[in-house]
Amino acid sequence: MPKTVIVLPTYNEAENLPLMVDALLALPIANLNILVVDDNSPDGTGQIADTLVETHKGRMHVLHRAAKEGLGAAYRAGFKQALRLDADYIIQMDCDFSHQPSYVPLMVEAADRADLVLGSRYVKGGGVDESWSIYRKGLSWFANGLYVRTLLNVPIRDATGGFKLWRRETLIGLDLDRVRSNGYIFQVEMTYITHRLGFRITEIPIYFPDRERGHSKMGMKIAVEAALRVWQVLYRYHGLTPNMRRTEAYG
Repeated sequence: MPKTVIVLPTYNEAENLPLMVDALLALPIANLNILVVDDNSPDGTGQIADTLVETHKGRMHVLHRAAKEGLGAAYRAGFKQALRLDADYIIQMDCDFSHQPSYVPLMVEAADRADLVLGSRYVKGGGVDESWSIYRKGLSWFANGLYVRTLLNVPIRDATGGFKLWRRETLIGLDLDRVRSNGYIFQVEMTYITHRLGFRITEIPIYFPDRERGHSKMGMKIAVEAALRVWQVLYRYHGLTPNMRRTEAYG
C-alpha cells in the first residue's frame, strides 16, 4: 500500500493548521502522513504543530527551520524529509484551505497514470473564487494560459499552481539540488524541469477559493518578479533531456 506524505509549509498559520490537519487525517486514504515545515512562525504555528504530533502519533511530523527563507527552500527541505520517511507519493499544498483537502483522494487515484498530478484551476471543470476581480482573473489566466505555456512550451494550463502530487521517483529524478528558486516562481521551475525530463504530467480540475483565515502572502510586486523570472527558468533548463534524470536517492 503506497505511503502518502502531505508536505505543508507554514508561516503564521496558527488558525489554519489544526483545522487542516483534522480535515486531512479524516480522508479515506490509508497510510497517510502529514509533514509540517515551519519557518519559525512568530504566531506559534511550530509549537501547535508539535502538539499535533503528540496527538496524532505516527501520522504527524514536523520539520522546524530557523528562519523564513522562501517557499522553494521550505519545499525542498520538506520533500527531502518526505523521501527519508519512505513516502511513495508526496503531496504539496497550502495550509490556508485555498487547496481543498477533498481533492487529495482524486490526486492519489490519478497517480496511477502520471508521475506528477497537478491540481489545475484552468482545465475544464476547474475555477477560481467568484470574488476575484475581472483584472485578477484575467492576469492569472494570461500568466498560465498564455505567457508561461507559450514561453516554456509546456502542455500545462496551470503552471503556477502549487497543489501537486509527486511520485517518489519523480522527485528523485528531477534532482532537488538543481532547483534554485525560492519564491513563487518555484512552482513554474519545478513543473518545467519535470516536463523537460520527460515525466508524465496530468492535470485534474480544482476549484480555488480565497483563504478564509489569515492573510495572503502574494502581492503585485511578487507577481511581476515571478513573470520576469520565467525567462531565467527557460535559460537554465531548456537543454534538459530525460537522460539527465537523477538516479540516486537522498541521504
